[in-house]
Amino acid sequence: MFALAIHGGAGTIARASLSPADEQLYRAALEAALSTGYELLREGAAALDAVEAAVRSLEDCPLFNAGRGAVFTHDGHHEMDAALMSGHNKLAGAVAGVRQVQNPIRAARLVMEHTEHVLLSYPGADELAREHGLPLQPVEYFFTQKRFDQLQDAIASGKMQLDHAADPNWKKGTVGAVARDQHGHLAAATSTGGMTNKRYSRIGDTPLIGAGTWADARCAISCTGNGEYFIRAVAAYDIACLMEYKELSLEEAARIVVQDKLAPVGGEGGLIAVDAAGNITLPFNSEGMYRASRVEGGKAQVAIYKE
Repeated sequence: MFALAIHGGAGTIARASLSPADEQLYRAALEAALSTGYELLREGAAALDAVEAAVRSLEDCPLFNAGRGAVFTHDGHHEMDAALMSGHNKLAGAVAGVRQVQNPIRAARLVMEHTEHVLLSYPGADELAREHGLPLQPVEYFFTQKRFDQLQDAIASGKMQLDHAADPNWKKGTVGAVARDQHGHLAAATSTGGMTNKRYSRIGDTPLIGAGTWADARCAISCTGNGEYFIRAVAAYDIACLMEYKELSLEEAARIVVQDKLAPVGGEGGLIAVDAAGNITLPFNSEGMYRASRVEGGKAQVAIYKE
């Protein structure tokens, strides 16, 4: 059974502040990305192709903190991270701090397939993308007024902030996708603009294999939230370990990591995951998480808040 899940970030606009029109925009963007990946899986495409395509769709949408909607750094530019991983062979690729690549997830796949490395950072990652003809964009492409305003608020407060923290009424989140294809292979992909007002080339959990992104023969996982906590917990890989060493189900392993390990120490966020049987789980400990999923023969499920 093939299956796909996507997320647009944990931590949401306050329920009372989200207008019906805005909610429809988010739902439409999630549905479009889900449909993009699902149709590829239905046609027999590899899980890796499906998660990349779904993430690219979300990167091109200014509603989320990835690609076009990436947050501003303290210096007023954008530093984007992305990673993807193929479960059956454990190949992975990632980029950190890219500035002009339209779709950082494509650059991450270049690292996986065209280099001997796993993680490349700016400026080398941008150079690799340029050499292979990936679309690059001027800084204006990544500019959104609300993101710029969010930066000014963060600078005024003197803090680095999560993408949803500066303004509770304006949410754009890290994006990700996980999939099981018709061949039984699993894959995960994650992309983010990081934290508003970040300095010193800060890198979060997204491009760190095992922290924010992981896939093996048992499960595929994409995380979203406060990256520092996910890094220290090696959150994505911990789920795989709980499944392997304690023989827990995907749902129980993910619940333990999100609710019992991350939440008590302030690790706000969530994740999406799929296992080798096509089971999906989408736990989070924040007010909400933009998410959508669909399994073979089933209907698309789209949600924002806790049900």
